[in-house]
Amino acid sequence: MVLKVAVPPDLMGGDVAEGYGKVADAFRANLASGKEIGAAVAVYRDGVKVVDLWGGYRNGLTKAPWRADTMVNMFSTTKGVTALAFAVAVSKGLLSYDAKVADYWPEFAQAGKGEVTVRQLLAHQAGLCALTPSPTLADVADPARLAPILARQSPAWPPGTRHGYHAITLGWYQSELIRRTDPAGRTVGRFLAEEVAAPLGLDLHIGLPRDVDRDRVAHLHQWKRAESLLHLNVMPAGFAVAALNPVGLSARSTNVPSDVKPWDGDYNRDEVRAVEMPSSNGIGTARAVAEFYGSAATGGAQIGLSKDVLDQLTAPPSAPSAGTRDKVLNVDLRFCLGFSRPLPTTHFGSSDKAFGTPGFGGSFGFADPDTGVGFGYVMNKLGFHLYSDPRELALRQAVFRDVLGARPQS
Repeated sequence: MVLKVAVPPDLMGGDVAEGYGKVADAFRANLASGKEIGAAVAVYRDGVKVVDLWGGYRNGLTKAPWRADTMVNMFSTTKGVTALAFAVAVSKGLLSYDAKVADYWPEFAQAGKGEVTVRQLLAHQAGLCALTPSPTLADVADPARLAPILARQSPAWPPGTRHGYHAITLGWYQSELIRRTDPAGRTVGRFLAEEVAAPLGLDLHIGLPRDVDRDRVAHLHQWKRAESLLHLNVMPAGFAVAALNPVGLSARSTNVPSDVKPWDGDYNRDEVRAVEMPSSNGIGTARAVAEFYGSAATGGAQIGLSKDVLDQLTAPPSAPSAGTRDKVLNVDLRFCLGFSRPLPTTHFGSSDKAFGTPGFGGSFGFADPDTGVGFGYVMNKLGFHLYSDPRELALRQAVFRDVLGARPQS
């Protein structure tokens, strides 16, 4: 069972700009409710930090407090960070969304994948959500060993006809594409570090460097897989049941690397933090996530986004030919260029131009170009919602509905 910890009301730090007090009220209420162990939220608007709050414990077992510089694993919120770094690479002319993957990576054409475009891959339409055989952590640590495993996979469906959440694999495919097109041969983690994070001073990592103080990294408080059956009122039943079938697509999509068991808390292991898993093990602060997205929301010049690429990020997504039902998660979703996009029933941001990615357990980061907002929320107590965790939703409502007067969030 996930640890329950009472957070003292004074164990909260940070500040908000004038007019954003309702966000602080919502964050304080989350801490007081017992639904958090430790968390942080940040908002940038028009390039200015207007919300920067943190509180609770970075480790609920030792009662070590969450501090201003505490970082945490963000799970799939990492996908948005990776997709934004990838967009920077496209803006630099390293590759094109409309090229075929095999144009940059000839070995990828195996098993009938020769016509798959980069755009299809990033929209989770390539059918490569599971790997056979599943790589080990040692394989993941060596791109030269991982690349052949990725290249020889057979699609689980005809590419372009369906989409299915590439929960772990997508980031490795993106990283290999960057590695093959970047003159320096960098992985996506190195590209992010050198092209974006270091110049902007962002505490944002894919593959945690050895010189980062481990006491800055929050401990994840994880629930067991079987507990999901007790939360079918908030977790889609189709996904929860499918994930319990070890040979089914849903379970196989999350059981990689083969020797990493997220349900056993393995994402707290330092050897897991240190390798690059660009879809699932990004580690950073809410502040860094919000600032990164905030730059994209205000034109992207600070991070090197071109206008053409930004226009593509905000354009309406194209659904696969068989519709928006996800083959892995068994819910309706929209994807575009590595990001999740709003749905008629699930609004985030002020308009459908918003783009970002929620993470397993409750984290979320996104850009809202129409208001110039970058939003980031991270936490270490993992919840059961696939998206719109009530803790995160309360903060997002406070920003968009209560402060900005934009559309209600859902």
